[in-house]
Amino acid sequence: MAKLQITLVRSLIGTSEKQRTTVQTLGLRKINQTVVQQDNPAIRGMINIVSHLVSVEEIQG
Repeated sequence: MAKLQITLVRSLIGTSEKQRTTVQTLGLRKINQTVVQQDNPAIRGMINIVSHLVSVEEIQG
């Protein structure tokens, strides 16, 4: 199964509480922090909510 490498590239200042919670649920805390998550519909949905704040790369693993 593929994995997603998710990096927080923009600040959370000025974002809604829902977006802040979503970023925290993805496991991100600081700008330029990167996490690896399984590629599944739940993670894809969270990425869609904060797509303007994160960059996503698909990695094989």
